[in-house]
Amino acid sequence: MKFLFTLVTKVVSLSVVFCATMGIGLAIYAASLLPNLPTVEQIREIPLNVPLRIYSSDEKLIAEYGNERRIPVTLDEAPPLLIDALLATEDDRFYHHTGVDFPGIARALISNIRSQSRSQGASTITMQVARNFFLNPEKTYTRKLKEMLLAFNMERALTKDEILELYLNKIFLGHRSYGFAAAAQVYYGEELKNLSVPEIAMLAGLPKAPSRDNPISNPKRAEQRRDYVLRRLHTLGKIDDFALEKAQQAPVTATQHVADVDLQAPFVAEMARQILFDKLGDAVYESGLNVVLTIRSDYQQFANQTLRKGIFDYDERHGYRGPAGKLEIDPNDSELFATEMEEFEDSQELKAAMVVSSGKEGFVAQLRNGEQVSVSLKTMQWARPYLTANSMGEKPDSASAVVAPGDIVYVKSNSEDDDTEWHFSQMPDVSGALVSLDPNTGEILALSGGFDYYLSKFNRATQALRQPGSNIKPFIYSAAMEHGFSPGSLVSAAPIVIEDDLEGVWRPENYSKQFFGPTRLRKALSLSLNLVSVRLLRAMGIDTTIDHLAKFGFEPDQLPRALSLSLGSTQVTPIGLASSYAVIANGGYKLAPYLIREISDPDGNQVDFDLLGKDTEEIAESVEEGNTPEDKDTLRGLGDRVISEENAFLTRSIMKQVILSGTGQKALRLGRNDLAGKTGTTNDYKDAWFSGFNSDVITTVYIGFDEPEHLGRRESGASAALPIWVDFMEEVLKDFPEKEASIPENIVSRMINKTTGEATSSQDPEGYQEYFLTGTEPTNAIQTNVAEDTPASGSESVSETLF
Repeated sequence: MKFLFTLVTKVVSLSVVFCATMGIGLAIYAASLLPNLPTVEQIREIPLNVPLRIYSSDEKLIAEYGNERRIPVTLDEAPPLLIDALLATEDDRFYHHTGVDFPGIARALISNIRSQSRSQGASTITMQVARNFFLNPEKTYTRKLKEMLLAFNMERALTKDEILELYLNKIFLGHRSYGFAAAAQVYYGEELKNLSVPEIAMLAGLPKAPSRDNPISNPKRAEQRRDYVLRRLHTLGKIDDFALEKAQQAPVTATQHVADVDLQAPFVAEMARQILFDKLGDAVYESGLNVVLTIRSDYQQFANQTLRKGIFDYDERHGYRGPAGKLEIDPNDSELFATEMEEFEDSQELKAAMVVSSGKEGFVAQLRNGEQVSVSLKTMQWARPYLTANSMGEKPDSASAVVAPGDIVYVKSNSEDDDTEWHFSQMPDVSGALVSLDPNTGEILALSGGFDYYLSKFNRATQALRQPGSNIKPFIYSAAMEHGFSPGSLVSAAPIVIEDDLEGVWRPENYSKQFFGPTRLRKALSLSLNLVSVRLLRAMGIDTTIDHLAKFGFEPDQLPRALSLSLGSTQVTPIGLASSYAVIANGGYKLAPYLIREISDPDGNQVDFDLLGKDTEEIAESVEEGNTPEDKDTLRGLGDRVISEENAFLTRSIMKQVILSGTGQKALRLGRNDLAGKTGTTNDYKDAWFSGFNSDVITTVYIGFDEPEHLGRRESGASAALPIWVDFMEEVLKDFPEKEASIPENIVSRMINKTTGEATSSQDPEGYQEYFLTGTEPTNAIQTNVAEDTPASGSESVSETLF
């Protein structure tokens, strides 16, 4: 008996020593971990990684960027039932422990020893927050010890409600959703407050295994977990018998919802993202910045629609290029069909389909989702065989003459109704751009960089360097006004042969192939007479003209020092060209176009202006003085005056004639008298342009191939680009009532003869009222003292000349 007592005493003593030693060792080890854990202040200032959100000027969501989908909410904004469900399933002693639930840990330890695994963690909500904020998810006892130590620190630094709020916003819940508000959007497309009882229970069951057992990845396991949460709520008296039974019978309705955008403007969103990324780096995706752009949502929708329509119209004018592919498969084999169709991309309303059968009056095709649609012959009348850019075959008299079973074709619907009529179409090869600016501020009002961003991310509005063709002529004419010419000056449009070292022997000719005699500048620009532009450039001198063009933003080093400059042989981007025209539209000020109007942090505090996509030092100073960024007069005053008000007025006046009686007459459909513009068509019809404006808005449209090629000899700026401009401006100009232009003080008007350019009387049937800079108005005699094609030297003015 004594022996047994001695043995027990020794065992107990050794156990006590062992436990004490282990406790001391654990304490020492824990102490070694403490310096590497976050401080109390770090815990208190825990940031939430919130994605970057980009909005239009009227607060329509355009895009969201960030690896974590997160919508921060306060504890008061969370449904009480969700809080009850989380406490019931994740930590029912949350408000009673000090961060660590020791009885729970003991139970988990015993369970893990029995199962020889580490599946049970017994993490409290506080420990889960610690793990999510600072630690990795690896299941080790060292990490568990860190969680416990950090949980103690958090419980000392934060209140229980603060910890629970962090948990609501931080916890990962599957499919890139962090926090319960984000999960409500991802799984149900709803705000947290609008969720039903079974939906709340579904979300409350996610923290245990969010990647594996969420209702999208594993609906069955998710439903089982949901029902467990519901039973816990019932046991605690949070829901009654009826609510429990009804919720358990509810089907799993979760589907993946991406962040719903209110406005499709991917080219614009990418521009803003790049500006911000260049300033902030990867932090831009986590800082929760809310960025308001200058884009107007209604204008952007018009831009998207009109550009796509114009591209479709061009494409159909040139006939059918044949099927996008051919498949020899059974359309009833749904799995194989879906796999094979992955090669052919859709584009919004434009859907790829395989022809199943065809006949005289139409054909049947199967969409990638297995739906079969009927397309009638009447929607195929445009589908004459494409031969060249200038020629097509005969109009089809039957659908089977165009398509055959197995052909991969494109169809588009005219609505989303059940009675949808499907039209025959094809994926366009050509593309283009539209950019619209407020000429008084530089704000970008709308921008579309191509047919479909998701097919080609190349932004033609900002990245496509293309020859402007005749779109450069108004700037040549502005230079002429600066050097003594007037809208009534007469310049010869007769044939000319030019020899120089750069271009050799050059015989420029007019677009119409016709030749004219002495022609007033007003008429010459309206008809886009190349020979007049060449003579103007030659008379002023290339260096003088380049210096003048540089005032509008053209890069002198990129301008050819040759007479072909007068016909637009340089390269510009659509947004650059629109910015140059804004100088004429606003009366002579050069303003850099900009996209970002306002940036605020998650708390609504505005971020410094130096993050905007332009030089804004002066704007910031102006704001400090009480002016707002929306103050157009303030912003315009910050621009540099680069041409005189008189020069801008005269150039704009000539450009109005382009619409009234020249190549831009299609714009007369708008019924406005305040519009000015210019068509542009480059050599061999590779690029088509139209730029036009009034005092409130300037819009440039460009149409062309990404790899420049012949558009077709009928595809001038007036044919390909101007109709898009008219469609867009028809909607935009509704917001800008017509205003009478003010005439600068140094501008005078005189009655002159249309043919001779001489001053005449009001009784002259050939007379009309013309504008002149004071001192350049005509006398009763035509000045002929300057020889034909004599260039000006330096900055000397060139007199009105009959060439």
